[in-house]
Amino acid sequence: MKIERFILGWISSSAAIWRQGEDPERRVRFPVPAYVIETGGQRILLDTGLSSEAVDDPAGHYGPQAGLFELEQERSLAEQLDLSTLTMVVLTHLHFDHAGGLASLPPSIPIVLQRREWEAGRDAAAIKRNFLYPRDYEMLGQARELVLLDGDHDLLGDGSIELLLTPGHTPGHQSVRIEERLVIGADVAHFASTLDDRRFPSFADDFEAQGRSADRLCGLRDDGITVLPGHDPDVLLPGLLTG
Repeated sequence: MKIERFILGWISSSAAIWRQGEDPERRVRFPVPAYVIETGGQRILLDTGLSSEAVDDPAGHYGPQAGLFELEQERSLAEQLDLSTLTMVVLTHLHFDHAGGLASLPPSIPIVLQRREWEAGRDAAAIKRNFLYPRDYEMLGQARELVLLDGDHDLLGDGSIELLLTPGHTPGHQSVRIEERLVIGADVAHFASTLDDRRFPSFADDFEAQGRSADRLCGLRDDGITVLPGHDPDVLLPGLLTG
């Protein structure tokens, strides 16, 4: 199995948005990762990064609230990957830094998502509470194959890749366990230290549920599995993870 990490851009904003208790005047800059997993004839993309159209003017693309963020992108998803070779896309959740690149994908590629995340993405109250931007994912309700899951799921049917329902950050957030050695935790914990200090971002769909999801990932870590955070610049470097 081959796993490669790509950096699809950077986000800069007030540190207090991403870690409770931080100085609101302090700025933080962190990467937007995506992963490609190759195994048994499958080439699976995990998350799609930023919308290239949003990078230059987030507020103009999404609305005034997005003006809180400064976005950077040296090379887009399409510039780093041959998208025609992908066989499947797994979305951890629908935030703009994970679903923003969906529009660049060929429409024939199946998109795998938790059902409760998809339902939240079409509910006005949940959209507002979770800072979702429907223009990132509205095409999924059209001529696309959307695979909706209800909880943990053996993705390939052989136990090699398991999708883990880890809600809280958003209603249907999911993490990805790869064999018995690696979990891509995504935004259960933005930074490696978050699993222990529980200084989650200032927003969440359900902080208690996010705490329980962090407990779950801590248990896997305690069993010897490497758990990757969602956006830690000290941890998430581009390149091959294993081959």
